[in-house]
Amino acid sequence: MVHTCEVALPLPLRTTFTYQVPDALDDSTMTGVRVVVPFRNRAMLGVVLGRSNSANGASLKNVTEVLDSVPALTPCLVELGRWISNYYLAPIGETFRVMLPPAVEVQFEREWQISEAGQARLQELQSLATPSEAESADRALLQLMTARGGAVSEEILRSVRGGPALASRLLRRNELVVRGAGRHRSLRMQRTVVWKDQALPAQFRPAEQRIHRALAENAGPLPVISLLKVADVSRSVVQRLVKEAKLVITEKPWTSEPVSFATDLLPPVNQLNAEQARVMEAIGVRLQAGTFHAALLHGVTGSGKTEVYLRAVEATLALGRTAIILVPEIALTVWIGELCRARFGSTIAVLHSGLSEQERAREWWRVRRHEARVVVGTRSAVFAPLENVGLVVVDEEQESSYKQEEAPRYHGRDVALVRAKLEGAVALLGSATPSLESYQRAREGKYELLSLQSRVANRPMAAVQISDLREDFRRTHKTAPISNDLREGIARELESGRQSIVLINRRGYSWFVLCRSCGATISCENCSIALTYHKKRERLACHYCGFARGVPRACPKCNSEHLFFVGAGAEQVEEHLRALFPHARIARLDRDTVRHRRAFGQVLNAFGAGKIDILVGTQIVAKGHDFHGVTLVGVASADAQLGLPDFRAAERTFQLLTQVAGRAGRGVLLGQVIVESYHPEHYAIQMAASQDYISFFEKELHFRRLMHYPPFVSLASLLVRGAKLEKAIHWSRQIKTFFESQKVAEIRILGPAAAPLARLKREYRFHFLLKSTRRAALNRLLNKCLLYCAEKEIPDRSILIDVDPINLL
Repeated sequence: MVHTCEVALPLPLRTTFTYQVPDALDDSTMTGVRVVVPFRNRAMLGVVLGRSNSANGASLKNVTEVLDSVPALTPCLVELGRWISNYYLAPIGETFRVMLPPAVEVQFEREWQISEAGQARLQELQSLATPSEAESADRALLQLMTARGGAVSEEILRSVRGGPALASRLLRRNELVVRGAGRHRSLRMQRTVVWKDQALPAQFRPAEQRIHRALAENAGPLPVISLLKVADVSRSVVQRLVKEAKLVITEKPWTSEPVSFATDLLPPVNQLNAEQARVMEAIGVRLQAGTFHAALLHGVTGSGKTEVYLRAVEATLALGRTAIILVPEIALTVWIGELCRARFGSTIAVLHSGLSEQERAREWWRVRRHEARVVVGTRSAVFAPLENVGLVVVDEEQESSYKQEEAPRYHGRDVALVRAKLEGAVALLGSATPSLESYQRAREGKYELLSLQSRVANRPMAAVQISDLREDFRRTHKTAPISNDLREGIARELESGRQSIVLINRRGYSWFVLCRSCGATISCENCSIALTYHKKRERLACHYCGFARGVPRACPKCNSEHLFFVGAGAEQVEEHLRALFPHARIARLDRDTVRHRRAFGQVLNAFGAGKIDILVGTQIVAKGHDFHGVTLVGVASADAQLGLPDFRAAERTFQLLTQVAGRAGRGVLLGQVIVESYHPEHYAIQMAASQDYISFFEKELHFRRLMHYPPFVSLASLLVRGAKLEKAIHWSRQIKTFFESQKVAEIRILGPAAAPLARLKREYRFHFLLKSTRRAALNRLLNKCLLYCAEKEIPDRSILIDVDPINLL
């Protein structure tokens, strides 16, 4: 009997692989550990999903190495990964790829080995008296490989003149073979400094005093580079103190400095109001029960939901269990992380994509080693390897950023619910504007509905004014990035020394460039979308594929010089405000100005400290921030999303306006919101202005019921894509034939039709939309479709299935 294991590999294949476990690795090969295995001609990192025995293992390859002494994934996470793969029809290896920590300890590379034919060829070449130039080059490379034990790495091969071309030629003649190899990386080290306890700084040496103070305030060692910066001293001073035995320098694994985020965000008060206490009492009962329970916390903006989250985490820790807090944006991760550190100390770990691989791996293994009991992060933090989870919080549960847009296309909120169920934990979803699906489930009794209907300290909601841009044009006969009402409002706030936020949910300077002569727009070469103008870079850019080009002087189609820049983006709004208010301190927060994680903290820190008067930004500024000095929020082009071909357009507009309106008047001063719109009569804008979620919910729910959209049906999209239009059309027709042959009463199929973005990243796209009253029937049909596509040899990568899609573009 041969011991075997089931391994998931990070490949776009819907299957696992079976490997033989050598006797030497038998004890360490457990479910959940990462292993290095051979796959075709390379080495790959996989995860063990199970163990078994086989009567015949002669044809099986061996596991090469076990990386972990403790399984990287807990049994609960292995079960969760299988559920994600089945529910979202995602390749199982790609599913577990996003669940595992970065493999910073192993580097995979190609290794070139001399074959038997190559050894025979080398002997032949060595016997030649006058070899040709090509034969001499072949001989030199084969001799190099022989001298190095018959194999060389890719890096060594590149160091040889003409090495890659020579190796390719020998490979075609079967004189070389290529294998994958996994090599252990050496840890990146850094020098750290610590002050000797018994040593005292010299009284008359200021530099020495500063070093001592910096190390004392840090309460521990500091990296040398950080110490030089903090203490403002030269390296020679540090070297002198080492010689005097006052400082000790040691080498430790490299760690980055934590992101400072010391804004004026006030820590949540410890005194709960009556509503918060009632909600916390209900959550406490569920935590004490120790079984799965789902609750939706619907609280208006500024009602103190964050304090409820922290109290719930505190109660969970007191019961000896652990907690996860999910937030939709990295900026909020930093903020919530700081609040948690202030409350719970070093038991906090932060996980998000803005961390480097080394940082993410370090935090991940801190959690796995039980050094952290609370994890704060974006959607991938739902896979944190905590054990005995008692609470999973999903803040701003309605946010589309919880949905992964690449395989596996999971929704972080829904996965959080499943994880809570597997762990026997409480799942707490929170929002001022819950998704219609979540609120409907709460009304049906599937979730417990908890409410916070008033702001902390009974502060009033901000007054909302709708500025009709049509009337604004009739009065001024001019178009400007902001309306006259908003301009006057900002001027009043500046005179009073108060702060303002301006939301414009468009990046760049102008939306697109239009030729006034022929009407053509300048579009992306790879996508069927107009390019966005970025003035600072003087480039036209595609926000989907990254293509960029210079701004032409004439229309590429008709050669006309009459080019018109249409629409205003965040960059233009910022420029316009600087011209209107030259003495105001203005900053912009969007993906163009914030390109690394520290920049979020720097901008928000300055704004929170009152060093910025006006903050212009995209939807990043609308979510979760608690700035008490902000008394005016302006929303430019509030109805921009209403024109999108998406049944959720009204819901997203309502949510964004309500959320950004909640940023005003969170302190002792009253707040005001000015919403600009060309469609002020639209129900989403009217109800956002009155902050009436229930009325919006009822009206939008009626529309969803009539049109058969979620929450009344389950939805899935199937996208067919191909580099050649004819192929994409042919595959779409084949799939249409399959669907026509499957008569399922509960499922309605729309399509195929060209996707709204008919071409993206050089691929033509056609899509089907499937609506079903029974989720199980929908899953079965999609699985059958995948089998049909395999039979018809339609490439796997050309079929993209999205279960519960958020984006239908």
